[in-house]
Amino acid sequence: MALKSVSLWVCANHSHTQLGVSNSGSNRSGSGWNLRFDLDRSRKWECCGVLAQRATTPVEDEKPLTSGFESPGGTDQTQITESRGFHKDLNSLPRPLSATDLSSPNDGLKVRVAYQGVPGAYSEAAALKAYPKCETVPCDEFEAAFKAVELWLVDKAVLPIENSVGGSIHRNYDLLLRHRLHIVGEVQMVVNHCLLGLPGVRKEELKRVLSHPQALDQCEMTLNKLGVVKISADDTAGAAQIVASNGLRDTGAVASAQAAEIYGLDILAERIQDDSDNITRFLILGREPIIPGTYKPHKTSIVFTLEEGPGVLFKALAVFALRGINLSKIESRPQKKRPLRVVDDSNKGSAKYFDYLFYIDFEASMAEPRAQNALGHLQEIARFLRVLGCYPMDTAL
Repeated sequence: MALKSVSLWVCANHSHTQLGVSNSGSNRSGSGWNLRFDLDRSRKWECCGVLAQRATTPVEDEKPLTSGFESPGGTDQTQITESRGFHKDLNSLPRPLSATDLSSPNDGLKVRVAYQGVPGAYSEAAALKAYPKCETVPCDEFEAAFKAVELWLVDKAVLPIENSVGGSIHRNYDLLLRHRLHIVGEVQMVVNHCLLGLPGVRKEELKRVLSHPQALDQCEMTLNKLGVVKISADDTAGAAQIVASNGLRDTGAVASAQAAEIYGLDILAERIQDDSDNITRFLILGREPIIPGTYKPHKTSIVFTLEEGPGVLFKALAVFALRGINLSKIESRPQKKRPLRVVDDSNKGSAKYFDYLFYIDFEASMAEPRAQNALGHLQEIARFLRVLGCYPMDTAL
């Protein structure tokens, strides 16, 4: 859905097709489907969309997940079967929303917030921190949460973008450019991992531990002392759900205390992360940008590309330093459609360079003249520039 404010915040000297960005404007058409809503009885909005195909090129932090997991012996597999109703409320939990699900728009009485995972996930806790009275909607993958906002199934999405120990969530950086949503806020949350198991099981009895790969990495020292086999799962709360629903007495899960309560598991150990200062930063995404202000500290997120040349990146970063603007985050991601750039300077051959997108967060509001001047200056240097959002900083942990 095109927004009038986008043209003020987006500047490109080349077409988006070079960057692998599809046009998500209001003129989209095809063999997809349409949703139409009447708002305020006098203004009709139309949301037309064709379900996008998943990326064919995997991001470097993505690994395929299997429905079962190998035992320490090697070939034996424990297959994930249907729920046995281990916890009395397990079957009543909301089903994760998939990218192909359709439902009627909400009635506006309560904010609906999408997150990746199942009930008890850290992302759900972040959504409730941002919107304490919201209705949380679980999604089976990150892209499903993006699409849920675009298709008016939910109002907002809360997704992790970086962790103080594990680093950046590369998949969500790529999705920020692929989709036309706006960053409208951020949530920073301390993550305390717990070791969960079935009631009556002691941690010394565990042979395997199931959790998200980043959670397993963050608890590596504790898990190595136990001598357990670490097995990857879609998310932390999903690991707890698997242990509970399948009655796996020799398998534990690394998840939150809330997940233990939801799925009827015992907390065998608390705060098992290697680093006590384990903080995850989440982004709040919406269909429309918020009006930036100066009443409280703001942060602005942008993405841009540069021409190849000596000192070009230095010049791009200098536009902020010259105006006293602090950069809080710099992330580079390769362009999917143009991974290599060929530059031929002589008859002796051609040199190949990696072509990158640069994501930057800087601590200033778009309402400030210094931020506007910095982006105007950067526009003269950059081959492509897009403002992803301007939003209040979250300083409370």
